[in-house]
Amino acid sequence: MNKELVEALNALEKEKEISKETLFDAIENSLITACKNHFGKADNVKVEINRETGDFLCYAQKEVVETEEEVTDDLLQISLQDAVKVSKKAKVGDILNVEIKSKEFGRIATQNAKNVILQKIREEERSVIYSQYFEKEKDVVTGIVQRYVGRNISINLGKADALLNESEQVKSEVFMPTERIKVYILEVKNTPKGPKILVSRTHPELVKRLFESEVTEIKDGTVEIKSIAREAGSRTKIAVWSNNPNVDPVGACVGMNGARVNSIVEELRGEKIDIVNWDENPGNLIQNALSPAKIVAVFADPDEKTAKVVVPDYQLSLAIGKEGQNARLAARLTGYKIDIKSETQAKDAPGFRYEDYMDEFEDEDYEGEYEEEYTEETEQTDSAEE
Repeated sequence: MNKELVEALNALEKEKEISKETLFDAIENSLITACKNHFGKADNVKVEINRETGDFLCYAQKEVVETEEEVTDDLLQISLQDAVKVSKKAKVGDILNVEIKSKEFGRIATQNAKNVILQKIREEERSVIYSQYFEKEKDVVTGIVQRYVGRNISINLGKADALLNESEQVKSEVFMPTERIKVYILEVKNTPKGPKILVSRTHPELVKRLFESEVTEIKDGTVEIKSIAREAGSRTKIAVWSNNPNVDPVGACVGMNGARVNSIVEELRGEKIDIVNWDENPGNLIQNALSPAKIVAVFADPDEKTAKVVVPDYQLSLAIGKEGQNARLAARLTGYKIDIKSETQAKDAPGFRYEDYMDEFEDEDYEGEYEEEYTEETEQTDSAEE
């Protein structure tokens, strides 16, 4: 019986990663609870379990009194006549350990003891799972799509389920059950029902973590990701810097024939990724951030965090990007508010502002012209990248 108990605890420790010491403590507490249910109190009850053999001893610490008539509580006191049957050295006033036979406990007391053990196991299991995933907070893990819960998605992470809320989903992505995907753990909450794990597919850190796992130079610190700007499902820009002058940061991230970046693009379901060089000079950084557009001049104000950029007339739509995306991402990447104007506009409209121009750009007369230019330029850039 005791050997079977130890084997069962070893199996629980291995399977659920619950400390065997914790399980022994749970059994001790359950026996004390059973005593309390059986006798009505258990303040002087002690339980000892041999961790190696599984043998246990349940006893009450009783005060030895001289006669049977002086015994006012059987659980707290014992007569000298009965005490010498337990220990021949017993004398009046001693505290004697008197064994309690657990087999004498009633059915209800036994059931309550069982429930105490099971409850402790469940609590410890939840605690272990919470600790495991709390350590992975702000990191990327692989999960299996289970089912749609309304507009949210339940993701199985192995030992726990995570929730991918609608607000953290990329609108263009559709997942099928059993599909394996990578998600970014936003938050792990400890609740009475177990850990609640919230994950994301739209967070910029998802792209950063994917690069860290894919690019050895980033993992070992040779290359740093200085900044990242993302519009999930469409395009991401990242600025990288090398601590080693002999290592090209952009080349390291792209990989041989684009192998590294392509594996990340594949995981992100075709999301375009622009990798540019970080530069301490804000003018150079803004020029790099507006890639693939060619820049004539950049006038940056580090104090105001604003910049005016002049581009060739034929590059204006490419610099701004479709629906302003390229300029918007460049602004987020650099932290600068960027006004873009063509050479003609720079000469003719010194007070020109980017926001004012966007109102004009959305006009139907401009739309077709600039859309055609944008498509032609981006096709050339994509071909060059490939």
